[in-house]
Amino acid sequence: MLLPLPDFSGSRVLVAGDVMLDRYWHGATSRISPEAPVPVVRVGEDEVRAGGAGNVALNAIALGARTAVAGLVGEDEAGRLLAARLQARGVRCRLQAVSDAPTITKLRVISRHQQLIRLDFEQTFAAQHAGLMEAAVGELVADADVLILSDYAKGTLADVQALISLARAQGVPVVVDPKGADFDRYRGATVVKPNLAEFEAVVGPCADDATLIARGEALRAGLELEALLVTRGERGMTLLRRGAAPFQLPTRAREVFDVTGAGDTVSAALGCGIAAGLSLADATVLANLAAGIVVGKLGTATATVDELRAEMERHAPLQQGMVAADAIAAVCERARAAGETVVAALAPGGMDAAALAFLAAARTLGDRLLVIAPSADGGAPHAQIPLLAALRAVDWVVPAAAADIDALVDAVSPDAFACRAGQPAGIAEATLARLAAVHAIPAARGGAGRA
Repeated sequence: MLLPLPDFSGSRVLVAGDVMLDRYWHGATSRISPEAPVPVVRVGEDEVRAGGAGNVALNAIALGARTAVAGLVGEDEAGRLLAARLQARGVRCRLQAVSDAPTITKLRVISRHQQLIRLDFEQTFAAQHAGLMEAAVGELVADADVLILSDYAKGTLADVQALISLARAQGVPVVVDPKGADFDRYRGATVVKPNLAEFEAVVGPCADDATLIARGEALRAGLELEALLVTRGERGMTLLRRGAAPFQLPTRAREVFDVTGAGDTVSAALGCGIAAGLSLADATVLANLAAGIVVGKLGTATATVDELRAEMERHAPLQQGMVAADAIAAVCERARAAGETVVAALAPGGMDAAALAFLAAARTLGDRLLVIAPSADGGAPHAQIPLLAALRAVDWVVPAAAADIDALVDAVSPDAFACRAGQPAGIAEATLARLAAVHAIPAARGGAGRA
């Protein structure tokens, strides 16, 4: 694994900011409207999700953190529906209802997994409601390990400095997902997390990494931040910390399907990591992995602990050298998941030049070479194992009793199998014949064969 995955169940996360109702109308399209050149969608499903700061809260809940959310909604059905959705998932809500603005609602029309149009129902909340947010955050922040401020420039965080001050007075770190070109309003936060476009809107275009780092460091120091995290899409993330070297991470997305809500996921995972006691660098690694998961899903989505664990295992370095027989199948499966092919070979009877040439030839049949080192009783490791494991051509060496080789090859299911003519002694002809039938070893057993 890239880092120990903490237990988030004891972490207390407070999210404050612009909450939204994300609505999805799904339906089939089979014709073009006679009224205009647009597709006709026959709506068959009305799906409702929490968006904005609400989605940040759901991402924190998905990781197992105890989560509360504060925001502004209208005195309307959308606000009540949003609160119900959040509470049903275990989020503690302090949604302040106001009479002069509707709940922010975004309606997406989707057909065949493609978004056709988005309709927004919103107006900016008046600055006079800032006191409602200050009261809500003031009530909840003392019981939080981190405050995440989710700013979509809808007016909820009109007095964001008051909220940052409340948290810092309690010793609570503050993570900000910013909006707009005035970053001075986030002064004194722990981490501010702009995307590249938001960052360049403040500091100007950055033609290369050196420029981005220099301007980012100047911005971080000027705003008295502990860290600045710039998310850069397909170019990954750059973390700039006080007193530390820049930390750069490549993107972890396997396939980008929908970037909706990815920034919310990064904010939540980063905040949960900080709340659980991770360093800023490790919390950033966690956020990067979580973002890679959610962009492969449709619409606002979350990353679960199980998905994060699987993703971390997928990116962890593969074990090399001697591997136990009961563990090698899982190691080979991870290699295949990364698009690699596996060659299995029986260890040569000696370590002369011919044996080395055989192993080098076997390696050319695929991306990874597994060498099975047979022994008469499966007891003490084969004497060749240390030498085999040290060879550049060999990835894994597995000791096995001759009688267990059939089952081991079945478990590994290599893409190719190889053995030297007349080697190794002690392997039954019936076993070799069976392997030849399954893995297409040449009948003469004179070298390497491809499955």
